[in-house]
Amino acid sequence: MAEFIKLFEENPNPRQIEKIGAILRKGGLIIYPTDTVYGLGCDITNSKALQKIARIKGIKLEKANWSFICPDLSNLSDFVRQIDTATFKILKRALPGPYTFILPGNNNLPKDFKKKKTVGIRVPDNAIAKALVTELGNPIVSTSIYDEDDILEYTTDPELIYEKWQNLVDVVIDGGYGANVASTVVDLSEGYPKVVREGKGSIDIF
Repeated sequence: MAEFIKLFEENPNPRQIEKIGAILRKGGLIIYPTDTVYGLGCDITNSKALQKIARIKGIKLEKANWSFICPDLSNLSDFVRQIDTATFKILKRALPGPYTFILPGNNNLPKDFKKKKTVGIRVPDNAIAKALVTELGNPIVSTSIYDEDDILEYTTDPELIYEKWQNLVDVVIDGGYGANVASTVVDLSEGYPKVVREGKGSIDIF
């Protein structure tokens, strides 16, 4: 059964962050807050954890289009091919924030993502999410727990999320009520912004 851990975004408890980081390193699955909906995530380098998420979501891992949660843009070159100045300026303007940017992947992607031509990058404006990724030392792969068949409350109320997910994951973080609108997805892989999904992030900045 999952642990239910309360964290405050203004000042996430470092000891609890360390504990969750250790769980992620061992292949654990977590549900955690972002600046949009709650996300289901694991360490992007852990194949077993990735397979578990794929099973939960009912998809084949190689077909999954999950985003990488990063603490900032400093490690972008680890996974993304060199991007031009105009693209970088768009990222700097929008992040951290409620956007997922699709960018061209490079040859350094973890083995489970090697066949991917593009990768979704997220830098959420949420101190808990950023602290977790910093503690882990590499991105968390993330997929939203929003389910079209469920009442919207499941995406916003951590206690209801825990009720539903306690036997599927290792940790559910209570970081307060989440939003029930997902991130805005923008494809920058062709060198110009193409809005794929309009969500919480305003598209006016493009």
